[in-house]
Amino acid sequence: MLRAVGGAGPVMIIGGAEDRFRDKVILGTFADLAGGADGNIVVISTASSLGDAATQAYRELFLGLGIGAVMGIRPEERTEADDPAAVSALSEATGVFLTGGNQSRLTQVVAGTRLGDAISNAHDRGVVLAGTSAGASALASHMVAFGRPGPTPKHRMVTLAAGLGIVPGVVIDQHFEERGRIGRLLALVAQSPSLLGIGIDEDTCAVVTADRVLHVLGRGAVTLVDGSHVKTDAYRGKGYRPVMVSGATLHSLPSGYRFDLRGRALLTGPDALEDGEAST
Repeated sequence: MLRAVGGAGPVMIIGGAEDRFRDKVILGTFADLAGGADGNIVVISTASSLGDAATQAYRELFLGLGIGAVMGIRPEERTEADDPAAVSALSEATGVFLTGGNQSRLTQVVAGTRLGDAISNAHDRGVVLAGTSAGASALASHMVAFGRPGPTPKHRMVTLAAGLGIVPGVVIDQHFEERGRIGRLLALVAQSPSLLGIGIDEDTCAVVTADRVLHVLGRGAVTLVDGSHVKTDAYRGKGYRPVMVSGATLHSLPSGYRFDLRGRALLTGPDALEDGEAST
């Protein structure tokens, strides 16, 4: 089982629709990394339109998985995210979970506030962070603010925005295979080739550890698009027309495989998740 060993905490990037009823592999891994019976999880449901119902659903799930304490916070305005009470909720946390919903709502409320800083500081001291769907996208340095589905990359099919910056140098998309999002990830990488594109299927998780290794867990796959050597005409974009993208390197990794985010290279696999240090 993957463990945090000193340093910053692992980051669990979940593609949405994680199993909540059967084996609960992904949520169970999060609960284990958060300390089990000794754990104290804070659920942040700002992204969700379901309000307290989203918080309560995850509270029941994590308590059912044996977590000792679970609390929820849901700032809806930046003034609330700057409230010291919201920050203090994270002071004793061993795990922080960001729900799904709307990632732009989440970052526009939280990024650059005391709560945003508290999430980053919790990560630095070894707390496991997890985000599902919108919460997953928000954990990256950059995220999709708006986009259209489809297999063909096109001009103006996707808009990029800043995320919370926990996982630097990447852009994350979720519900990836299920909603046909390969085209917009290719378009993003063509427009910003310094970013590594990461697409995560539903009920699938990319766990990023301190050595900048990505471990795949769950039912689907993680797709990585590396534009280091890409050739493109994206800079000539006019209207909603196809983008020429040539030379992008694509990796599709199912559960058990590992990928070096620094070197942008596949590591040996498939392997069971091994003990590792946490993400920076």
